[in-house]
Amino acid sequence: MRNFTIYLTGFLCLFLTKIFSQETFESRTKAIASKIETITKEEKTALKNEIEEINIQLQNGTISKEQADDKKIKLAEERAKNIEFKVAQVQQELKDLVQQKVDGKIKETDSSRTFTFRFDPKKHSKKKNIDHEKRTTSQFVFALGVNNLATNKSVAHSDYRYWGSHFYEWGVTANTRIFKNDNLLHAKYGLSVMYNNLRPTDNRFFAETGNQTNLETSPLHLEDSRFRNVYLVVPLHLEFDFSGADKKGDKTVFKTHQSVRVGLGGYFGANLKSKQILFYGNANGDEVKEKIKGDYNTNDFIYGASAYIGYKTISLYAKYDLSPLFRNNVVDQNNVSLGLRFDFN
Repeated sequence: MRNFTIYLTGFLCLFLTKIFSQETFESRTKAIASKIETITKEEKTALKNEIEEINIQLQNGTISKEQADDKKIKLAEERAKNIEFKVAQVQQELKDLVQQKVDGKIKETDSSRTFTFRFDPKKHSKKKNIDHEKRTTSQFVFALGVNNLATNKSVAHSDYRYWGSHFYEWGVTANTRIFKNDNLLHAKYGLSVMYNNLRPTDNRFFAETGNQTNLETSPLHLEDSRFRNVYLVVPLHLEFDFSGADKKGDKTVFKTHQSVRVGLGGYFGANLKSKQILFYGNANGDEVKEKIKGDYNTNDFIYGASAYIGYKTISLYAKYDLSPLFRNNVVDQNNVSLGLRFDFN
Protein backbone atom coordinates (compact mmCIF):
# COMPACT_ATOMS: atom_id res chain seq x y z
CA MET A 1 0.00 0.00 0.00
CA ARG A 2 0.99 3.60 -0.55
CA ASN A 3 0.44 4.90 3.01
CA PHE A 4 4.20 4.62 3.52
CA THR A 5 4.67 6.74 0.41
CA ILE A 6 2.30 9.35 1.84
CA TYR A 7 4.36 9.57 5.04
CA LEU A 8 7.68 9.77 3.20
CA THR A 9 6.41 12.40 0.76
CA GLY A 10 5.51 14.59 3.72
CA PHE A 11 9.01 14.10 5.12
CA LEU A 12 10.60 15.12 1.82
CA CYS A 13 8.52 18.28 1.76
CA LEU A 14 9.68 19.14 5.29
CA PHE A 15 13.24 18.63 4.05
CA LEU A 16 12.61 21.08 1.23
CA THR A 17 11.40 23.76 3.62
CA LYS A 18 14.69 23.48 5.51
CA ILE A 19 16.67 23.90 2.29
CA PHE A 20 14.79 26.89 0.86
CA SER A 21 14.06 29.11 3.84
CA GLN A 22 15.12 32.52 2.53
CA GLU A 23 13.00 35.41 1.27
CA THR A 24 11.88 35.87 -2.37
CA PHE A 25 12.42 32.72 -4.47
CA GLU A 26 13.32 30.54 -1.48
CA SER A 27 10.41 31.70 0.69
CA ARG A 28 7.91 31.13 -2.12
CA THR A 29 9.35 27.66 -2.68
CA LYS A 30 8.91 27.01 1.04
CA ALA A 31 5.26 28.06 0.84
CA ILE A 32 4.65 25.62 -2.03
CA ALA A 33 6.36 22.82 -0.10
CA SER A 34 4.16 23.63 2.89
CA LYS A 35 1.08 23.14 0.73
CA ILE A 36 2.30 19.70 -0.36
CA GLU A 37 3.07 18.82 3.26
CA THR A 38 -0.46 19.79 4.33
CA ILE A 39 -1.99 17.71 1.54
CA THR A 40 -0.01 14.59 2.46
CA LYS A 41 -0.68 14.98 6.19
CA GLU A 42 -4.43 15.38 5.69
CA GLU A 43 -4.67 12.38 3.37
CA LYS A 44 -2.48 10.27 5.66
CA THR A 45 -4.64 11.09 8.69
CA ALA A 46 -7.83 10.33 6.78
CA LEU A 47 -6.43 6.99 5.59
CA LYS A 48 -5.35 6.08 9.14
CA ASN A 49 -8.85 6.78 10.49
CA GLU A 50 -10.49 4.77 7.72
CA ILE A 51 -8.21 1.78 8.34
CA GLU A 52 -8.94 1.92 12.07
CA GLU A 53 -12.68 1.72 11.30
CA ILE A 54 -12.08 -1.34 9.10
CA ASN A 55 -10.04 -2.99 11.89
CA ILE A 56 -12.94 -2.44 14.30
CA GLN A 57 -15.34 -4.09 11.83
CA LEU A 58 -12.90 -6.99 11.50
CA GLN A 59 -12.66 -7.41 15.29
CA ASN A 60 -16.46 -7.36 15.60
CA GLY A 61 -16.73 -10.07 12.96
CA THR A 62 -18.91 -8.01 10.60
CA ILE A 63 -16.40 -8.49 7.76
CA SER A 64 -13.85 -11.18 6.89
CA LYS A 65 -10.07 -10.68 6.75
CA GLU A 66 -10.16 -10.88 2.95
CA GLN A 67 -12.85 -8.19 2.79
CA ALA A 68 -10.87 -6.03 5.22
CA ASP A 69 -7.70 -6.35 3.10
CA ASP A 70 -9.61 -5.47 -0.08
CA LYS A 71 -11.13 -2.39 1.55
CA LYS A 72 -7.74 -1.24 2.84
CA ILE A 73 -6.17 -1.58 -0.61
CA LYS A 74 -9.00 0.37 -2.28
CA LEU A 75 -8.83 3.14 0.33
CA ALA A 76 -5.05 3.43 -0.01
CA GLU A 77 -5.37 3.68 -3.81
CA GLU A 78 -8.05 6.38 -3.48
CA ARG A 79 -5.92 8.41 -1.06
CA ALA A 80 -2.88 8.03 -3.35
CA LYS A 81 -4.95 9.33 -6.28
CA ASN A 82 -6.09 12.28 -4.18
CA ILE A 83 -2.48 13.15 -3.37
CA GLU A 84 -1.45 12.76 -7.00
CA PHE A 85 -4.22 15.09 -8.21
CA LYS A 86 -3.74 17.73 -5.52
CA VAL A 87 0.07 17.68 -5.66
CA ALA A 88 -0.04 18.00 -9.47
CA GLN A 89 -1.87 21.32 -9.07
CA VAL A 90 0.72 22.57 -6.58
CA GLN A 91 3.57 21.35 -8.81
CA GLN A 92 2.24 23.64 -11.54
CA GLU A 93 2.78 26.55 -9.15
CA LEU A 94 6.36 25.37 -8.65
CA LYS A 95 6.95 25.15 -12.41
CA ASP A 96 5.60 28.68 -12.88
CA LEU A 97 7.82 29.93 -10.04
CA VAL A 98 10.92 28.29 -11.53
CA GLN A 99 10.11 29.81 -14.92
CA GLN A 100 9.89 33.27 -13.32
CA LYS A 101 13.26 32.60 -11.69
CA VAL A 102 14.77 31.60 -15.04
CA ASP A 103 13.29 34.72 -16.66
CA GLY A 104 14.92 36.89 -13.99
CA LYS A 105 11.61 38.15 -12.59
CA ILE A 106 12.48 37.07 -9.04
CA LYS A 107 15.41 38.45 -7.07
CA GLU A 108 17.61 36.35 -4.83
CA THR A 109 18.75 36.74 -1.25
CA ASP A 110 21.26 34.63 0.64
CA SER A 111 21.75 34.12 4.35
CA SER A 112 25.47 33.56 3.80
CA ARG A 113 26.12 37.20 2.89
CA THR A 114 28.27 38.96 5.45
CA PHE A 115 28.56 42.68 6.03
CA THR A 116 31.78 44.01 7.55
CA PHE A 117 31.91 47.42 9.18
CA ARG A 118 35.24 49.09 9.96
CA PHE A 119 35.49 52.13 12.20
CA ASP A 120 38.21 54.70 11.54
CA PRO A 121 38.76 56.65 14.78
CA LYS A 122 40.31 59.52 12.82
CA LYS A 123 37.60 59.98 10.24
CA HIS A 124 34.72 58.53 12.29
CA SER A 125 33.37 56.86 9.12
CA LYS A 126 32.18 53.33 8.27
CA LYS A 127 33.10 51.19 5.29
CA LYS A 128 30.06 49.02 4.85
CA ASN A 129 29.16 46.05 2.67
CA ILE A 130 32.76 44.97 2.16
CA ASP A 131 31.79 41.42 1.25
CA HIS A 132 28.63 40.57 -0.69
CA GLU A 133 29.82 37.14 -1.80
CA LYS A 134 27.13 34.45 -1.99
CA ARG A 135 28.00 31.00 -0.72
CA THR A 136 24.62 29.49 -1.65
CA THR A 137 22.93 29.75 -5.05
CA SER A 138 19.96 27.92 -6.56
CA GLN A 139 19.46 26.14 -9.87
CA PHE A 140 16.71 24.57 -11.94
CA VAL A 141 17.72 21.03 -12.97
CA PHE A 142 16.48 19.10 -16.01
CA ALA A 143 17.81 15.72 -17.16
CA LEU A 144 16.87 13.12 -19.77
CA GLY A 145 18.34 9.99 -21.34
CA VAL A 146 18.04 6.23 -21.74
CA ASN A 147 16.77 3.89 -19.04
CA ASN A 148 16.90 0.12 -18.43
CA LEU A 149 16.86 -2.63 -15.82
CA ALA A 150 20.07 -4.32 -14.69
CA THR A 151 19.75 -8.04 -13.96
CA ASN A 152 22.67 -9.35 -11.91
CA LYS A 153 24.17 -5.86 -12.36
CA SER A 154 24.18 -6.16 -16.16
CA VAL A 155 21.96 -4.80 -18.95
CA ALA A 156 23.31 -7.25 -21.54
CA HIS A 157 20.56 -9.15 -23.40
CA SER A 158 17.98 -6.87 -21.82
CA ASP A 159 14.24 -7.53 -22.01
CA TYR A 160 13.72 -3.80 -22.68
CA ARG A 161 14.42 -1.59 -25.66
CA TYR A 162 17.77 0.16 -25.22
CA TRP A 163 16.88 3.34 -27.12
CA GLY A 164 13.14 3.16 -26.54
CA SER A 165 13.28 3.24 -22.73
CA HIS A 166 13.80 6.73 -21.32
CA PHE A 167 14.04 8.71 -18.09
CA TYR A 168 13.26 12.34 -17.30
CA GLU A 169 14.02 14.41 -14.22
CA TRP A 170 13.30 17.99 -13.21
CA GLY A 171 13.65 19.85 -9.95
CA VAL A 172 15.33 22.61 -7.95
CA THR A 173 18.64 22.47 -6.09
CA ALA A 174 20.68 24.60 -3.73
CA ASN A 175 24.45 24.80 -4.22
CA THR A 176 26.52 25.79 -1.17
CA ARG A 177 30.27 26.45 -1.20
CA ILE A 178 31.60 24.42 1.73
CA PHE A 179 34.70 26.47 2.59
CA LYS A 180 34.59 30.23 2.90
CA ASN A 181 37.86 30.90 1.07
CA ASP A 182 38.08 27.92 -1.29
CA ASN A 183 35.86 27.28 -4.30
CA LEU A 184 36.53 23.60 -5.07
CA LEU A 185 33.99 21.78 -2.89
CA HIS A 186 30.24 22.43 -2.96
CA ALA A 187 27.28 20.68 -1.31
CA LYS A 188 24.39 20.28 -3.75
CA TYR A 189 20.92 19.27 -2.50
CA GLY A 190 17.29 19.79 -3.44
CA LEU A 191 14.09 18.11 -4.60
CA SER A 192 13.36 16.37 -7.92
CA VAL A 193 10.66 14.44 -9.74
CA MET A 194 11.94 11.39 -11.69
CA TYR A 195 10.10 9.58 -14.49
CA ASN A 196 11.53 6.12 -15.34
CA ASN A 197 10.06 4.45 -18.44
CA LEU A 198 10.64 0.88 -19.64
CA ARG A 199 9.54 -0.53 -23.02
CA PRO A 200 9.54 -4.38 -23.09
CA THR A 201 10.61 -6.22 -26.24
CA ASP A 202 8.87 -9.04 -28.13
CA ASN A 203 5.23 -7.91 -27.74
CA ARG A 204 5.27 -8.28 -23.93
CA PHE A 205 3.74 -6.44 -20.99
CA PHE A 206 3.93 -6.59 -17.17
CA ALA A 207 1.52 -8.87 -15.29
CA GLU A 208 1.14 -9.51 -11.55
CA THR A 209 0.95 -13.08 -10.30
CA GLY A 210 0.58 -12.99 -6.54
CA ASN A 211 3.57 -11.10 -5.17
CA GLN A 212 5.54 -11.56 -8.40
CA THR A 213 5.61 -9.16 -11.37
CA ASN A 214 6.81 -10.68 -14.64
CA LEU A 215 6.75 -10.04 -18.36
CA GLU A 216 4.16 -11.97 -20.36
CA THR A 217 3.49 -12.21 -24.08
CA SER A 218 0.36 -10.31 -25.11
CA PRO A 219 -2.40 -12.17 -26.99
CA LEU A 220 -2.89 -8.93 -28.96
CA HIS A 221 -0.37 -7.25 -31.20
CA LEU A 222 0.97 -4.31 -29.18
CA GLU A 223 2.01 -1.23 -31.09
CA ASP A 224 3.73 -0.06 -27.92
CA SER A 225 4.11 -1.25 -24.32
CA ARG A 226 5.38 1.16 -21.69
CA PHE A 227 5.88 0.82 -17.92
CA ARG A 228 6.31 4.11 -16.01
CA ASN A 229 7.28 4.83 -12.39
CA VAL A 230 7.23 8.35 -10.96
CA TYR A 231 9.33 9.25 -7.92
CA LEU A 232 9.75 12.24 -5.63
CA VAL A 233 13.39 12.23 -4.49
CA VAL A 234 15.99 14.21 -2.57
CA PRO A 235 19.30 14.26 -4.51
CA LEU A 236 22.50 14.88 -2.52
CA HIS A 237 25.87 15.46 -4.21
CA LEU A 238 29.36 16.61 -3.34
CA GLU A 239 30.32 18.78 -6.31
CA PHE A 240 33.88 19.59 -7.37
CA ASP A 241 33.74 22.89 -9.26
CA PHE A 242 36.92 23.97 -11.06
CA SER A 243 35.60 27.41 -12.02
CA GLY A 244 38.13 29.13 -9.77
CA ALA A 245 37.95 32.73 -8.65
CA ASP A 246 38.62 36.29 -9.86
CA LYS A 247 40.22 39.22 -8.07
CA LYS A 248 38.37 42.53 -8.12
CA GLY A 249 40.54 44.94 -6.20
CA ASP A 250 40.86 43.60 -2.68
CA LYS A 251 37.86 41.29 -3.14
CA THR A 252 37.84 37.65 -4.27
CA VAL A 253 34.86 36.65 -6.38
CA PHE A 254 34.20 32.91 -6.50
CA LYS A 255 32.64 31.62 -9.72
CA THR A 256 30.36 28.61 -10.23
CA HIS A 257 29.28 26.63 -13.29
CA GLN A 258 31.97 28.32 -15.42
CA SER A 259 34.29 25.34 -15.96
CA VAL A 260 34.53 21.59 -15.43
CA ARG A 261 32.25 20.18 -12.70
CA VAL A 262 32.13 16.69 -11.13
CA GLY A 263 29.35 15.54 -8.81
CA LEU A 264 29.33 12.38 -6.68
CA GLY A 265 26.46 11.32 -4.45
CA GLY A 266 23.04 9.73 -4.46
CA TYR A 267 19.33 10.13 -3.85
CA PHE A 268 16.45 8.77 -1.79
CA GLY A 269 12.71 9.21 -2.06
CA ALA A 270 9.26 7.73 -2.59
CA ASN A 271 7.33 6.11 -5.43
CA LEU A 272 4.37 8.36 -6.27
CA LYS A 273 2.75 6.04 -8.82
CA SER A 274 3.26 3.10 -11.17
CA LYS A 275 1.45 2.89 -14.49
CA GLN A 276 1.43 0.69 -17.60
CA ILE A 277 0.44 2.13 -20.99
CA LEU A 278 -0.51 -0.21 -23.84
CA PHE A 279 -1.21 0.71 -27.48
CA TYR A 280 -3.00 -1.80 -29.74
CA GLY A 281 -5.58 -2.01 -32.51
CA ASN A 282 -9.13 -3.24 -31.93
CA ALA A 283 -11.38 -5.29 -34.22
CA ASN A 284 -12.57 -2.11 -35.97
CA GLY A 285 -9.03 -1.10 -36.84
CA ASP A 286 -9.01 1.77 -34.35
CA GLU A 287 -5.97 2.40 -32.19
CA VAL A 288 -6.59 1.90 -28.47
CA LYS A 289 -4.53 3.48 -25.72
CA GLU A 290 -5.01 1.71 -22.38
CA LYS A 291 -3.61 3.12 -19.11
CA ILE A 292 -3.43 0.68 -16.19
CA LYS A 293 -2.48 2.07 -12.78
CA GLY A 294 -1.53 -0.29 -9.99
CA ASP A 295 0.97 -1.30 -7.35
CA TYR A 296 2.78 -3.87 -9.53
CA ASN A 297 4.69 -4.94 -6.39
CA THR A 298 7.12 -2.05 -6.88
CA ASN A 299 9.13 -0.74 -3.95
CA ASP A 300 7.56 2.27 -2.22
CA PHE A 301 11.01 3.54 -1.21
CA ILE A 302 13.84 4.27 -3.62
CA TYR A 303 17.52 5.01 -3.01
CA GLY A 304 20.56 4.93 -5.24
CA ALA A 305 23.91 6.32 -6.35
CA SER A 306 24.44 9.00 -8.98
CA ALA A 307 27.26 10.98 -10.55
CA TYR A 308 27.79 13.60 -13.25
CA ILE A 309 30.70 15.21 -15.05
CA GLY A 310 30.42 18.16 -17.38
CA TYR A 311 31.30 21.67 -18.39
CA LYS A 312 29.36 24.77 -17.36
CA THR A 313 25.62 24.04 -17.67
CA ILE A 314 25.64 20.59 -19.32
CA SER A 315 26.86 17.28 -17.83
CA LEU A 316 26.92 13.57 -18.56
CA TYR A 317 24.68 12.03 -15.89
CA ALA A 318 24.40 8.44 -14.56
CA LYS A 319 22.06 6.95 -11.92
CA TYR A 320 21.78 3.46 -10.43
CA ASP A 321 18.99 2.38 -8.06
CA LEU A 322 20.45 0.35 -5.18
CA SER A 323 16.87 -0.62 -4.26
CA PRO A 324 15.29 -3.27 -6.57
CA LEU A 325 12.38 -2.14 -8.73
CA PHE A 326 10.13 -4.98 -7.51
CA ARG A 327 9.79 -5.97 -3.84
CA ASN A 328 9.47 -9.76 -3.96
CA ASN A 329 10.65 -10.97 -7.36
CA VAL A 330 12.93 -14.01 -7.28
CA VAL A 331 15.60 -12.12 -9.22
CA ASP A 332 16.36 -8.52 -8.21
CA GLN A 333 16.39 -5.96 -11.02
CA ASN A 334 17.72 -2.46 -10.53
CA ASN A 335 16.96 0.61 -12.60
CA VAL A 336 19.93 2.23 -14.35
CA SER A 337 19.92 5.50 -16.31
CA LEU A 338 22.40 7.39 -18.49
CA GLY A 339 21.85 10.78 -20.09
CA LEU A 340 22.38 14.52 -20.07
CA ARG A 341 21.81 16.89 -17.16
CA PHE A 342 21.31 20.66 -17.35
CA ASP A 343 21.82 22.96 -14.34
CA PHE A 344 20.39 26.43 -15.05
CA ASN A 345 21.36 29.23 -12.68
